[in-house]
Amino acid sequence: MTRSGVAKLLTRHVRAVRNRDPSWAPGLPVTPHTLRRSKAMHLIQAGVNLIYIRDLLGHADVSTTEIYARADAETKRKAIVSAYEPLTPDALPDWTTDTPLISWLDTLER
Repeated sequence: MTRSGVAKLLTRHVRAVRNRDPSWAPGLPVTPHTLRRSKAMHLIQAGVNLIYIRDLLGHADVSTTEIYARADAETKRKAIVSAYEPLTPDALPDWTTDTPLISWLDTLER
């Protein structure tokens, strides 16, 4: 099947969906490239290696595939969370039961 044949079939189906539901992706172009880019982004978000995605898309160079690798907000959030190391222990001691500390704090107000 040719590129134009795929585009024609996709256009026909998008038109049918929009006729049934006019609020479905209004004004957004749906092209074979849109589907290709969406699948590439889904693979990236799933953690698939960029080299495999390059091969799937048929790119000669991984730098072409890197265009798809723009991180969305969720990907950025996950990267930050995975790199986070807490600065304090999970459970901090209860300072209100530390009598030497309370006594010392009391001396500060005098």
